[in-house]
Amino acid sequence: MTQTGIDASPLPQAWWAAVVRGFTQVQTTSVPLHILVAIIAGATLLSIPRQTWRWFGLYVTFVHELGHAYAALMTGRFVHSLRIGLDHSGRLVSSGRGTFGAAWSGFWGYPAPAVVGLALIAAFSAGRAGAAMSVGALVLLISLVFLRNATGILVAVLSAATAQLLILFAPAETLNYAVLVLGIALSVGGVRDLFKLAGVHTRRRERIQSSDAWILGRTTGVPSFVWMSAFTIVIAGCAAASVWLLWTMFG
Repeated sequence: MTQTGIDASPLPQAWWAAVVRGFTQVQTTSVPLHILVAIIAGATLLSIPRQTWRWFGLYVTFVHELGHAYAALMTGRFVHSLRIGLDHSGRLVSSGRGTFGAAWSGFWGYPAPAVVGLALIAAFSAGRAGAAMSVGALVLLISLVFLRNATGILVAVLSAATAQLLILFAPAETLNYAVLVLGIALSVGGVRDLFKLAGVHTRRRERIQSSDAWILGRTTGVPSFVWMSAFTIVIAGCAAASVWLLWTMFG
């Protein structure tokens, strides 16, 4: 077990050393089957009951909106602002030329939690949970510049602070568990969010104009059901890959 330390250096230097160390360390953790079952049950309890989803869903929405933001940056678009509502609504404002950049950014919201969840589970499986946490800590810090409302700032600050504290103080085994728990929780949350979107298109059509699939349909001329199908393929594929990884590790 490796314990990070911060006594010998000023805090910023110790933090940066911990971030760099995360990229170089390979640390595997054996998780008993009963612990894995408990983690999956906990992730389900975070995402299914309305009482817990009300709060954990804010984090899933944050990851959703970051998916939009970083996809926009990939195509050279400029991100102006990112907002998150207590009702799990989100709004990203970006600008740039061409339809492709807008479509690319618009697509990678709903799949983002499932993609990140799979990446975290894969990092745990490969013994690179430290690298995953270092990347996450940097991404969350950078993302603070996008936020423009109190709810979004609070979610972002809490997420970023938790990641920094884990990097600085958590033993390697604890950090590994944190990455696995978050990966499974985001995978379940991503599927939960997809069902919520399907409900907007089938039962709550008065909210259809808030749907990413509807907005993409208006932007590109491609029907919204095609975008819904694409979301489903990516999210289901990530969920299946996550289950397969867990099965190979523990089955």
